[in-house]
Amino acid sequence: MIWLWLSAAFMVTTAGVHSVLGYRRLIVPMLRSEAGPLADPLSRRIIRFAWHATSVLMLISAAAVAWPGTPNALRIVIGGGWLATGLFNAVYTNGRHIAWPALSGAGIFALIGALG
Repeated sequence: MIWLWLSAAFMVTTAGVHSVLGYRRLIVPMLRSEAGPLADPLSRRIIRFAWHATSVLMLISAAAVAWPGTPNALRIVIGGGWLATGLFNAVYTNGRHIAWPALSGAGIFALIGALG
């Protein structure tokens, strides 16, 4: 069970960093440009919403992994998704994006907890 809680902790931390730091360092500077699609206020709102909705989905993943009685098959799917996302992120960004270790770790811990 400790592995599942550790996975959930990684997921919650990743969601918080994504929501706060990612928003400040990526979304805010991007929204300052009002060229192309960003000139449309609706597009700007959708980008803000989608960014934070991603963080909410990360929190839901954490709850599902740590929730007592969650089927291990679901934990395996969630863990595999996090691990695959982390590894893809590492390869795609040549390891330069700060999130890949946390994404991968959350996935690995979920898989260990579900399979162990």
